This record gives sequence, C-alpha cells and structure tokens, in this order.
Amino acid sequence: MSPLASFSSLPWFCLLRLRRALLRTTLVLAGLGPALCSGPALAQAVADPAADLGPLTQRWLDDALARSQPAGLPLRMEVSVGQLDSRLRLAPCARVEPYLPSGARLWGRTRLGLRCVEGATAWNVFLPVTIKAFGPAWVLNGNVTSGAVLAAADASEAEVDWAAEAAPVIANPEQWVGQVASRQLMAGQAVRQSMVRAPHVFRTGAQVRVVAQGPGYAVTSSGQALSNGAVGQTMRIRMGNGRIISGIVNEDGTIDASL
Repeated sequence: MSPLASFSSLPWFCLLRLRRALLRTTLVLAGLGPALCSGPALAQAVADPAADLGPLTQRWLDDALARSQPAGLPLRMEVSVGQLDSRLRLAPCARVEPYLPSGARLWGRTRLGLRCVEGATAWNVFLPVTIKAFGPAWVLNGNVTSGAVLAAADASEAEVDWAAEAAPVIANPEQWVGQVASRQLMAGQAVRQSMVRAPHVFRTGAQVRVVAQGPGYAVTSSGQALSNGAVGQTMRIRMGNGRIISGIVNEDGTIDASL
C-alpha cells in the first residue's frame, strides 16, 4: 500500500499549525502528532485590533510550525488569512490570544477565534482562514455513472487541493480500482472516499450462507439477506426460524455471524 494512503485518516485540524504558503515551503503530513496541536498559544498586545489581528494570526501559524518539523511525503500548503468585518469596532487590548473554536478544524475554508484576555473591554471575534493542501491525487478523465465499476484507465494522476472537500482523497489507486461509483461522478473530480463503495456480492432477498460461531463451535446455515451485501459490510439476515442476526460479508459471499 502506498504511504500516501495514510493521509486519508490524518486529523486535519492539526494542519492549523502548518506554515503559510507564502513561504512556498514543501511540507510533510506523515507522522504529524498531538505535539503539532499543542504548546503555548501566541498572544500579543494589539493597539488597533482591526489592523493587527491578521498579522498576529499569521505569526501564530508560523510559530507552530517552527516548534515541530514533520517528515515524510510532501503536501504543498497554502494558508491565507481573511479580514474582520469592517464594521467592527474593537477596543485596544493588552493581550490577544488565538484559539481554535470547538468543533472547528482548520482544513479548507474555516475560522480562527481571537479573544482579548487582558483589556478594559473583553471581546471575542472570528477571523476567516483558508488552508489549501496541494498534493498528488487521481482525477477522473471523464464522467462516471452511478454504479459503474472504476478501472485504472478512468483516472490520471494530478496535483489537487486535498482540502477542497471534507471527504479524504484516495491517493492509493489500489483502494479505488474495482470499486463502484456511489453516485454520478464528473470529469475533473479527484477520487475521494465518499465517491466509491465496495461492489455488491448479492442483492436484497438473496439466499446467503451464514457461518455462525460461538464458544467452541461453528454452525453453517442459510438465511435471507435483508439488504444488498458488499464485502466488509455489516448487514442483517433473516434465518429460517425467523430470527434476525447481523454478520459481516466475506469476499466469497458468505456471512460471518457471532451468536
């Protein structure tokens, strides 16, 4: 399996700390751990919040990367900091602290919180931030109909923004070749996890062989599938006595069930 595939499970919010792309630095995501998401927050006195919060946020991102240098395969990061609403009138503050809002992740279009922790008037604002992560991916050469099986010739390798969508990119072709399009796909789209699924090995209502295992024994019987079955999927089966059990679909179409 290609090491690129490991990026699909990476906690994206950790990318908050990556250096701005204005430096055009080639960055590596493999091996990023909690250390990149921890450490003291950068705080600074701000006399004119409307003018100074952007540079403060950018310095915070740079400082985070300086404390942790990842190693592995590269993604080219671009980080841009937006502007506050021009109608805001924020009081001067002796110390402004950036923070990541609860439930937010700095991947794609998102926001960063900034709060005045030392000042005559407390305030809390949110600054728009866009993080792009350019790296290798597989891009569809043409449209693919829903339910079609994807072949290697259906896509070509290209550089795309991994952060353009929430669904992770599938960088390893072994993980999408032979899979089925879960919806209508369009030419130019990068192949992502939400776009494909395992092919069905049987349909709803089919008679399937069930291998039920318990302490010290295994029983083979037959049952009726209550849904379409795909390899690795957990599904329900109605047995001959009417009992409904759950099991996992094997490549040969049998169902492994635990009693």
